[in-house]
Amino acid sequence: MFETLKILPPDPILGLGQEFLKSDHPNKVNLSVGVYKTDTGNTPIFKAVKAAEQHMIDEQDSKVYIAQQGDPKFLQGMHTLLLGEELSKSLADRSSVCMTPGGCGALRLAAETVFNANPNATVWFSTPTWGNHFPLIESAGLITAEYPYYDHTTGLVDFDAMLAALEIIPAGDLVLFHACCHNPTGADLSKSQWDQVIDVAERQGLIPWFDIAYQGFGKSLDDDAYSLRIAAERLPEVIVVASCSKNFGLYRERTGAALFINKNAKQAEAAKTNAISLMRKSYSMSPFHGGGIVGTILSDAGLTTMWKDEVIEICAHVQNLRQEFTDKLNSKQSKKDFSFITQNQGMFSFLGIELEDALKLRSEYGIYILNSTRLNMAGLSSANIDYVTDSIAAVLNQ
Repeated sequence: MFETLKILPPDPILGLGQEFLKSDHPNKVNLSVGVYKTDTGNTPIFKAVKAAEQHMIDEQDSKVYIAQQGDPKFLQGMHTLLLGEELSKSLADRSSVCMTPGGCGALRLAAETVFNANPNATVWFSTPTWGNHFPLIESAGLITAEYPYYDHTTGLVDFDAMLAALEIIPAGDLVLFHACCHNPTGADLSKSQWDQVIDVAERQGLIPWFDIAYQGFGKSLDDDAYSLRIAAERLPEVIVVASCSKNFGLYRERTGAALFINKNAKQAEAAKTNAISLMRKSYSMSPFHGGGIVGTILSDAGLTTMWKDEVIEICAHVQNLRQEFTDKLNSKQSKKDFSFITQNQGMFSFLGIELEDALKLRSEYGIYILNSTRLNMAGLSSANIDYVTDSIAAVLNQ
């Protein structure tokens, strides 16, 4: 049977990470894979996570199955984290959350639930978007299309083109938005721009679908959820998918959530039961450990405060790296102004250099960024930032 299968190429991001490991360049730097790192190059376990795990070890007396929908503390905690206290309460009867295996699991579960509701639905993605959005959602059977988003000249959002495109998307279509820290560009909308986008969605009858994988890494936990909260407050139907990989540091635990906001309580129950049925047909239920950690943290005031402080520290570190990286790059060459990087948010930005130069950085200097020129700011450190900026400047000045 398996002789019919072809050998497939490696994932363009994860495969580049494997290439980096094989490199023997003495000064190699990996800026390709999207994980947070401290200045020492470590991806740490949060102190709040360690404390929550210890609490779980001490308190657990069984490994019996949990409910299919997920751990109750996780579900309530994520509902409130995403929507805020007041909105979480006011929308309680027309919304539901499901615990999922990571943000990817949330995307796929939401896509399959949408397909059950309307197999002819079209989902619109920003150009560009995260590379895994298309395969995750198209493989669920949904139609996909794109709307303009990024201006490669300015390094910022091409808002006029984006808004004009949204104005002609048919009613009932879904539009996938990055709630904050756009991946791969780092270019985000301002609050006033989000207000205008939601105006269009309301007027056009569009259904916003928010992917929020980096809440707290842009400006703050609340600011980064602004877009989805105003959508949830004003519109009858909204989908939100969230990842706990970054802002809880639970990469390998594969912890995420899918939030459905519906027109009324009956439709909310239908969305929830359909999602649960779809889980049963694939992975039955999510693993508990990661969700249990998040639920433990968000249900304990002391652990929540500890966790929020850690997220604030991470956010500040990334912002400082952006500023230092930009200052050094602009001082070392005059071919390109990189000031847009300080206006971007989160871990990612496009460098906006030629592909030939990106490949040269990899082959000659051992600096690994994606072919799109996306790089992970959190891969920079006090030990490598001068080497990286010197190398980029050298390539540009050739």
